[in-house]
Amino acid sequence: MGIFYFFSKSTKPKSSLAEDLSKTRHSFWTKLSKIVAGKSTVDSAILDKLEELLIGSDVGVATTCKIIDAIEQRVAKDKYLTTGELDQILQSETQQLLHATSSSHQEVMGSVSFLQPHIILVVGVNGVGKTTTIGKLAAQFINQGKKVLLGAADTFRAAAVEQLTIWGNRVGAEVVAGAMQSDPSAVAYEAVQQGVRNRTDVIIIDTAGRLHTKIHLINELAKIKRTIQKCLPGAPQEVLLVLDGTNGQNAFLQAEAFTTAVEVTGIVVTKLDGTAKGGMVLGIADQFAIPIKYIGVGEKVEDLRPFNARSFIASLFEKW
Repeated sequence: MGIFYFFSKSTKPKSSLAEDLSKTRHSFWTKLSKIVAGKSTVDSAILDKLEELLIGSDVGVATTCKIIDAIEQRVAKDKYLTTGELDQILQSETQQLLHATSSSHQEVMGSVSFLQPHIILVVGVNGVGKTTTIGKLAAQFINQGKKVLLGAADTFRAAAVEQLTIWGNRVGAEVVAGAMQSDPSAVAYEAVQQGVRNRTDVIIIDTAGRLHTKIHLINELAKIKRTIQKCLPGAPQEVLLVLDGTNGQNAFLQAEAFTTAVEVTGIVVTKLDGTAKGGMVLGIADQFAIPIKYIGVGEKVEDLRPFNARSFIASLFEKW
């Protein structure tokens, strides 16, 4: 499947978020229905199984405990909670967890200033869809009438530079790239300089896919950020961490490492259409208190969707 697929015109209507999250939604409801089968009220046995279900959906232990504690408090308060009410309570509690770190798409777009370039530094390990996410973001900004420049600071992988260049040519964005094995900070610096000279609205800088276990590589990200700040104080305005929704608990380890290295302002979770464990979105947002800005639910440009906590939860809880 080539890059041109992303821009192919389809006669099919855009799928609903519930359809895009069908694997997680179907898996969750199938297992939840088995938990409450034959039961009329919520008891300790149901809560124990619900806890196992949430952890098994990659919600994470800490976040799962918050949800279970809230339900137990509700049971203690009302003295009686039917199994029919359980999904409503779950929906309410999970939405509250996400609401605390949620930011609207309008807020994200509104932060783009025309007085100086809005710089987005994109980080993440190889294979999570980082470069593709950058291409989709660029396409969406350009569709809004913004001038976009891409900085190919992943100088350690020829395919990354080539892929980003193809995206830039296809969507109409300038691309600044250096020689292979060159200093990534130098590429980032040149991208910012060129963006300022050309009155670019948005500069999106790709970075090498750092293994979160390689501390010296992680620390290099901090150097790139410092270089950008020397060129343009106050930048980058956004540091987006891209996580693969199919990576499960490994995504938590990646988030921990990257948030230690750089001040991550937002998270993009990709490939959520390909996993039955989309609960990791809840755990990541809750445990790291960082907004989920976008989610990826398919191959096309429009399948990189602005994250809306209410819509996300409603889609997960939409029954078959």
